[in-house]
Amino acid sequence: MLNRQDYLNILNANLKNKNLFKHCLAVEAAMKTLARHFHEDENRWGLLGLIHDADWEKTAAEPDKHTRLTERWLREAGEDEEMIAALLSHNYKNNGFRSPENRMEWSLYTCDELTGLIVAVALVRPDRKLSSVTVEAVLKKFPAKAFAAGVDRSQIGLCREKLGIELPDFVAIVLRSMHDISDELGL
Repeated sequence: MLNRQDYLNILNANLKNKNLFKHCLAVEAAMKTLARHFHEDENRWGLLGLIHDADWEKTAAEPDKHTRLTERWLREAGEDEEMIAALLSHNYKNNGFRSPENRMEWSLYTCDELTGLIVAVALVRPDRKLSSVTVEAVLKKFPAKAFAAGVDRSQIGLCREKLGIELPDFVAIVLRSMHDISDELGL
């Protein structure tokens, strides 16, 4: 298995957008916290969160190719099949791969969108800081489809069915993980 520096090298070589890089950091943190919740391998789950959008700048206009470039990069670097499958499953609706099948894969699928919603909530706060975002504030914005319109709420909502975590608790887990790295996120 590759290490975090290997993954950062792939990200740094392929992502120039600092906000997208911060998104990857946020999802890494969320995945680590979810792994802790499920008593799983925090490092492995975190790496999946870190690398999940490594090819987004190159594939955004062609959603069917998203994750496929990263798959190639990971294979070339010698990553194992479980990590590659987990990566591919988060874009299954577009890339022709299977849907998520296990907690690690469903965690990525559901928390990816939630990190974006939490950032959007932070950016409308007077101080624009994660420290002023509460679970209640996120839940209040959750049903407002015009707010952060690009966030797929149905994807986040699968937390109950696929992970056994109620939405307020899921928001709390992901929000806490993002609070922990708020300086790195610039929020």
